[in-house]
Amino acid sequence: MYKELYNCIDRAWEDKSLLKNNETKEAIKTIIEELDKGRLRVAENINGYWEVNDSVKKAIILYFPIQDMKISHAGDLEFFDKIPLKSGYKNLGIRVVPHAVARYGAYISNGVILMPSYVNIGAYIDEGTMIDTWATVGSCAQIGKNVHISGGVGIGGVLEPVQAAPVIIEDNCFIGSRCIIVEGVRVKKEAVLGAGVSITQSTKIIDVTSYEPVEYRGVIPERSVVIPGTYTKKFPAGEYQVPAALIIGKRKTSTDLKTSLNEALREFNVPV
Repeated sequence: MYKELYNCIDRAWEDKSLLKNNETKEAIKTIIEELDKGRLRVAENINGYWEVNDSVKKAIILYFPIQDMKISHAGDLEFFDKIPLKSGYKNLGIRVVPHAVARYGAYISNGVILMPSYVNIGAYIDEGTMIDTWATVGSCAQIGKNVHISGGVGIGGVLEPVQAAPVIIEDNCFIGSRCIIVEGVRVKKEAVLGAGVSITQSTKIIDVTSYEPVEYRGVIPERSVVIPGTYTKKFPAGEYQVPAALIIGKRKTSTDLKTSLNEALREFNVPV
């Protein structure tokens, strides 16, 4: 089934005139519905490696030009957009606090709690996860089970280039208040990020737990406890401090996975 749909999407990607065909439109809409129901994902962990489904990302991008702008209402609030809002939360077992907004085409699993927040099309949020107040989950971002996305966190979205990996937050992670995670950064399972950590693909992630620093780019190792930091960089105008992320320890296996972010950081004497 999916192979035929993908072939149709790929042809339309190369020849946009095919977007006028009903067959193409139905293929795109079917892919978006499968995303919305969680039967398809933009990226999937296969034997430890995250693989991006280019055809699904293409379908999301092609969904916009075949949709008409429409007015919708939520009480007295008026919206004017091409993508409808997600609905049916009660039957899906999702708690949604006003004014949380999720777009159709985002999968949100049973047991998820949405505080006033925003979830974009193509995102995947697994069971037991909390999306806290004013947090945003960008297009195609993949959020695992029992993750806590704290208030004001910005999880970046990605659509193009289609081969680019989305931001991935694996199971049982804690993402502290006002963190920013963008450009396809991967946070591996059970990691804890303190408030205000900002990570892009170019951000130095420095493990400072041993006698010599160890640098990572684009990935936070499993069970890492991370805080904001800086390093000195030379510029023509002089030396300046550049933001970095510091790995200051590993989350203890004895720590209850449901422990608070503050408690996890206090294990390493970090003020919270």
